[in-house]
Amino acid sequence: MLSDSEEPDTQDETTGLFLRKFQKELNAGTLSLVLLCVLDQAKEELYGYQIAKLLEKAGGGQTMFKQGALYPVLRGLSANGLLSSRVEPSTSGPPRRYYQITGNGRLILTKWRHAWQATRDFVDTLMNTKDEK
Repeated sequence: MLSDSEEPDTQDETTGLFLRKFQKELNAGTLSLVLLCVLDQAKEELYGYQIAKLLEKAGGGQTMFKQGALYPVLRGLSANGLLSSRVEPSTSGPPRRYYQITGNGRLILTKWRHAWQATRDFVDTLMNTKDEK
């Protein structure tokens, strides 16, 4: 916790640490949802780098997720039957693993969307309460 007596530089460092920790925890909880959304909207199978580029484009050149964080989550979603995947050799590098959302993935995505919306609405209500007082 920040104390009133801390120096400004120390407060800035501490605040930055809290922000990075919060962002990391928030990202960890939303990446699966985002990946299922991207693959649900895709017209074809996508491999990890394509997904990373789509996320970057959606963020206007910025991304909230590190590219390296995508792959373990994609593998986990696949292992849980929410995505199917296949490996295809590549002429320009290592083989590529292509992902596609499954029927079960679409069912879970529907549930997760409702949970996300309820959570978002709840947090927004609490954050806006101060403005109404």
